[in-house]
Amino acid sequence: MDEHFLTDFRATIARASERLLTLSDEEASQRPAPGKWSPKEIIGHLIDSAANNHARFVRGQLPADPQFSKYEQEGWVRVQRYQDRRWSDIVRLWQAYNEHLAWVVEAADRATLDREFTAPGLDDILWKTLDNGRVPTLGYFMTDYVVHLKHHLRQVLGHAFLPASA
Repeated sequence: MDEHFLTDFRATIARASERLLTLSDEEASQRPAPGKWSPKEIIGHLIDSAANNHARFVRGQLPADPQFSKYEQEGWVRVQRYQDRRWSDIVRLWQAYNEHLAWVVEAADRATLDREFTAPGLDDILWKTLDNGRVPTLGYFMTDYVVHLKHHLRQVLGHAFLPASA
């Protein structure tokens, strides 16, 4: 990963954490529509995504061919009952986990970033799938994770917080 990516990732974590903590517990509990996640559940989903991607980022650097499995995101959010947790606890966990992931990305063996993964079902795991028959690499999984994270932060904090190109 280049230095700009890491700087942007860390700055996003810091800015988002600060802004997220300005929401009250009541505001963070509001669902925009029936069947839609509240900010608590969206950030909870990002914690789950961090947990799953953490395993991918580590396994992707190990010699054995890793299995990158999909996870049932609706079930993870439901079982962990983020809606019932204190908002500040959710945000602080999200912040700490992502600061750790930034470290994992920074510390990653650069030789493994171009390692390609071709197991069936990888398109179901990626946020943005590759086209033209391109194969995802570990580095792509890492950047894809941050694109996904920013998408959900825009849902909670609005597009003014993170422009679409960010």
